[in-house]
Amino acid sequence: MPDWNSTIIEEFRANDGRVGGNFEGAPLILLHHRGRRSGKQYVSPVMYLADEQDPATIYVFASRGGAPVHPDWYFNLTAAGSGRVETGDGDYQATVTEVTGDQRDRIYAEQARRYPGFAEYAEKTKGIRTIPVLALRLETPA
Repeated sequence: MPDWNSTIIEEFRANDGRVGGNFEGAPLILLHHRGRRSGKQYVSPVMYLADEQDPATIYVFASRGGAPVHPDWYFNLTAAGSGRVETGDGDYQATVTEVTGDQRDRIYAEQARRYPGFAEYAEKTKGIRTIPVLALRLETPA
């Protein structure tokens, strides 16, 4: 895990899910996933968007900062169909579903409206890849 992620994870855990810097005030979770080939456990800090109709569903965006390839956590979660989400107030098992089509576009547009960096990521990846949106349905506490 890069030192940058380690610092964010430590700050997140020490402050009930709140961090400063680039993520100050942003909705953030720690996404736990198992490597699909290695079997190793990983933790990735990611921003999310809460579903306005269903409080048990959140959306995460496999933007990788506008890189030309999807992040490893995307492949790990879609292969497993589940993962674990650490919020500032608990840990939850989550089922994972990829959002596609108009629904994906609507959700991504809302995230980009709230956080313009996501619009920049989409511009960087235009013609290369479409940034995936995953729905995480939070279930029983882990």
